[in-house]
Amino acid sequence: MKFIDLFAGIGGFRLGMETAGHQCVFSSEIDKYAQKTYYANFGEMPSGDITKIKVENIPQHEILCAGFPCQAFSIAGKGLGFKDPRGTLFWEILRIIDFHKTPILFLENVPRLLTHNTGNSWAIIKQELISRGYTISHIILNAAQFGVPQSRKRLFIIARLDGIIFTFPTPPNISTVVSDILESIVNIKYFLTKKALKGIRKHNVKHKLKGNGFGAKIITPDKIAGTISARYYKGGETLIKPKKVANLNKGGQGSRVYSIKGTSITLSALGGGQGATTGLYQVETGIRRLTPRECARLQGFPDIFKIVVSDSQAYKQFGNSVCIKIIEAIAKNIRK
Repeated sequence: MKFIDLFAGIGGFRLGMETAGHQCVFSSEIDKYAQKTYYANFGEMPSGDITKIKVENIPQHEILCAGFPCQAFSIAGKGLGFKDPRGTLFWEILRIIDFHKTPILFLENVPRLLTHNTGNSWAIIKQELISRGYTISHIILNAAQFGVPQSRKRLFIIARLDGIIFTFPTPPNISTVVSDILESIVNIKYFLTKKALKGIRKHNVKHKLKGNGFGAKIITPDKIAGTISARYYKGGETLIKPKKVANLNKGGQGSRVYSIKGTSITLSALGGGQGATTGLYQVETGIRRLTPRECARLQGFPDIFKIVVSDSQAYKQFGNSVCIKIIEAIAKNIRK
């Protein structure tokens, strides 16, 4: 089936859809660095700002794919919803389907969309689609259920004009851990320096002495140790838990160290601290952040996928992308 790829990023949706046998006939992405990666891997330059593209210039298609910007609804952002310019990009989807009468919509966002603004944001989206004749099905799926070791829960929405209620795929629940996706040779630049490690130790010991209530067990100031916990990331093993561990938008993720024996935390496009967007992991030779290639693997990208931008841009791109394994599984059910 022919599909269009909106807010395409680096092509995660496209890769999953094409693997399932669908054909991309149009893509749109505004970020110039994402466009560069997209072109390097698909040989096509995505059209730019979707708000400036005339609907009549978009080819006829059977499926509209869109991971419309989630920052407006995410717990890691300001959560402004439709008051955020990024949140209003949903109206661009409506503009396109009003003209093309697209039979199937395949959308992705953060789970918080369902509860944002006491559920009003989701209610508005449903009302707009139902008024246009769509039957809506939705589900929250975790990437860790589909054979990649990343705890990444996302909301997936299928809307159809034919009145059929869509059946989502059953997760295969293939068990994998972070050590399965690690590169064998890693540049020393990804490892913590002694100075950075000392700062993290000092930070965590300080907050333990204050009694942060998270149960971290620091043995001595010069050793990293802690109670193994899955309190916030099921399947992962937390080795250090500083104050306000759950407050992801204040850089806490970048100061926590995790075991490679469980699933990773959710990759993000933004973040502070030494671990920034990936978190820090204890490996045999030290403590380090993940490499861009390892982040690609956590999203299900094959190793032949080309990374042609700086590390900082690559982290942003993979943090903003989708889990390809989930997209492929849903895309196969759409074909059925």
